[in-house]
Amino acid sequence: MTQSERLEYLIKYLLDERGLKQPIPTDEDERFRLFRALVNTREPMEDEEAFLRVQDEYLTGYIAEKGITKASELPRCSGDERISIWLGDITLLEADAIVNAANSAMLGCWVPNHACIDNCIHTFAGVQLRRDCGRIMRAQGHEEPTGTAKITPAYSLPSRYVLHTVGPIISGPVTARDKELLASSYRSCFELAEDNGLESIAYCCISTGVFRFPNDLAAEVAVKTVRDCLDRAKSVKHVIFNVFKDLDKALYEELLK
Repeated sequence: MTQSERLEYLIKYLLDERGLKQPIPTDEDERFRLFRALVNTREPMEDEEAFLRVQDEYLTGYIAEKGITKASELPRCSGDERISIWLGDITLLEADAIVNAANSAMLGCWVPNHACIDNCIHTFAGVQLRRDCGRIMRAQGHEEPTGTAKITPAYSLPSRYVLHTVGPIISGPVTARDKELLASSYRSCFELAEDNGLESIAYCCISTGVFRFPNDLAAEVAVKTVRDCLDRAKSVKHVIFNVFKDLDKALYEELLK
């Protein structure tokens, strides 16, 4: 199968399982947007091996074409050689684990084609990620508390694992409790990486998006917490702060110079 044929197969499969009859776009970009929307709005479920095989082939090919960055090749900070700062797409990073800023339902973003990290990670990992998160949440029996984390395989992503954490939501002035919950998110992910013998972990800027944690305060909490964790680490040797904005890059560079 070519990539175009794989994408058409996946769209047909996803439309058929819902009993939907609609024309498939001829434009590749429009096709991908339809595929992504169908995945984003799909309940966690078990799937046929044939579908998963084609999906994984398509996604790994798509990611490879965009270009994978190896965490091991990133430059280290002059102020702390255990740490890198990287402005890039976390779904293209080859590391032992990447961190997903999840919500308390832990099932990914359900908004079709939304640009948030939760949506991107679930889209490019494949439908198995939501399936696994669904299993975890059913077994747990309640929403994920703020400041805790769960680990899953990363499936089609270049990383080996995804660490899902729920950061604090800010609705007014930032409190000491908010800072401690954010620190707890960073620690919980680090501890899971340690428990699984991982050596590299890439953090997104937890809670700084729609959760409205001020970028400067969040960076301070992140750097202090991660440095404390690294000082006690047994397996983790390399932490990457994956930033999305030039503002965040500048903040981390100042804190780590």
